[in-house]
Amino acid sequence: QFLFVVTFSTFLLCCVDYDVLFATRPLNHSHVPERAKVTLPDAVLPAPQCASRLRGSGWLLFLLVLAGTVWLCRLVTALRRLVGYWEIRSFYIRALGIPAEELCNHSWQSVQARLLALQRRQPLCVPRRELTELDIHHRILRFRNYTVAMVNKSLLPVRFHLPLLGPVVFLTRGLQFNLELLLFRGPAALFQNTWSLRPQVKRAGARRALARGLARAAVLLGVANLALCPCVLGWRLLLAFFSYAEGLKRAPGSLGARRWSLYARHYLRHFNELGHELQARLGRGHAPATKYMDSFSSPLLAVLARHVGFFAGSVLAVLIVLTVYDEDVLTVQHILTAITLLGLVVTVARSFIPDEHAVWCPEQLLQRVLAHVHYLPEHWQGRAGRAETRAEMAQLFQYKAVFILEELLSPLVTPLILIFAFPPRALDIVDFFRNFTVEVAGVGDICSFAQLDVRHHGNPQWLSEGHTEAPPERQAEHGKTELSLMRFALSNPRWRPPPPARRFLGHLQAQVTRDAATAPPARHLLAEGPLAASLLSEDS
Repeated sequence: QFLFVVTFSTFLLCCVDYDVLFATRPLNHSHVPERAKVTLPDAVLPAPQCASRLRGSGWLLFLLVLAGTVWLCRLVTALRRLVGYWEIRSFYIRALGIPAEELCNHSWQSVQARLLALQRRQPLCVPRRELTELDIHHRILRFRNYTVAMVNKSLLPVRFHLPLLGPVVFLTRGLQFNLELLLFRGPAALFQNTWSLRPQVKRAGARRALARGLARAAVLLGVANLALCPCVLGWRLLLAFFSYAEGLKRAPGSLGARRWSLYARHYLRHFNELGHELQARLGRGHAPATKYMDSFSSPLLAVLARHVGFFAGSVLAVLIVLTVYDEDVLTVQHILTAITLLGLVVTVARSFIPDEHAVWCPEQLLQRVLAHVHYLPEHWQGRAGRAETRAEMAQLFQYKAVFILEELLSPLVTPLILIFAFPPRALDIVDFFRNFTVEVAGVGDICSFAQLDVRHHGNPQWLSEGHTEAPPERQAEHGKTELSLMRFALSNPRWRPPPPARRFLGHLQAQVTRDAATAPPARHLLAEGPLAASLLSEDS
């Protein structure tokens, strides 16, 4: 894809005669009449002329050399990954006894069970006689658990308060790549390899020196991003155009669809939750989240959309009738452009007009969202119909157009975050890695939150009162420790949790049993009248 985009863009810049393509000058005055049909090959320049135009542009040659270097690096990375994938395939076939053609018939739990049995027969991890399901997840999700914990404790510079815009969340794939390079994978990272921190990170006396080094590395990385900004921005624009232009023409409303933001995928993620598990959970929450966001409408915007849609649709209808009556109308300059743009305006205007027969209950819809995503701010309770709640929800469940815009702005904003916003937090981040890291034999250094220890990281407000000894600064926010423990225990029923976690789960099960015993039957609720029936119906 990278090679195609670079080659095709170079071809469009150097090898196309746009005067011939746009018919601004005749193709050949002596042999071809002025109104003769022009074919695509007529607009393509000969190879020698194309090469001369390419050699005459120094900037273009420099960009092509830079693109070739990037492509070679990506090729080497892809080959290294391919070798790793081949080793994984061989491990599945020889060690786990799962042929490639039968892999689709196995769940992750069955693969994990075979891996644990293999450890007992032929130790893969020498320091440990037996591995647990939690150990496997720790090794797979080591860096991801740290990132989820730092988002939970609001350490990463991704939330800002801007004038005129108010609270803003900005986390893109480019910013995430740079943060991972700083903390986990780069030459100045806090991790010295894929399983252990640098020894000085664990010493309190070296915290300030480490923080200064981390801040300096962030500034240097930001300057490098700033130097490469024009190239990266150009690449982002080209990739966005080639990726979304055809889809926008075919389905203009696709940009109005919503998706979970990258920040939401960290904010809503449990500790020790694998990627496919998170994707399935957020996928189940997509439909109720869409209904909740669609329950808000602006009467003024709806009136404007109806009028704009009426005016644009009227002109579009006339143009369509004229083209049906006489196809020569299509030869009029810019007529196809006008039809396309008017169709786009009509589609966008319709998306702002609410269904007049729809009846929404925001509180119930938000509860359905919570049933799948598990994490919503406490101050949203009882305020589901407020515009402030919707604005905060939009930071988690954003328009696809907003996602594309953020990715396009990322080459400009990411250097500023690395240079100005990250260094003031460097000391807190170094302290976090020192205070919330534990070393597990056979596993390495892991985030202590990922141990699901309610005694050291539990929150008394989340049914762990009497089970936790954690001070407020060591408690996970929003009950993430307790909810992660419940999810992991349900997903891995053979896992034997430690005694504090076992007591918490037993206390929780007893509480749920008592709540279920004292709750009134559903038929009594439905018998209270049409209001309850309306609130509990599937359609609402």
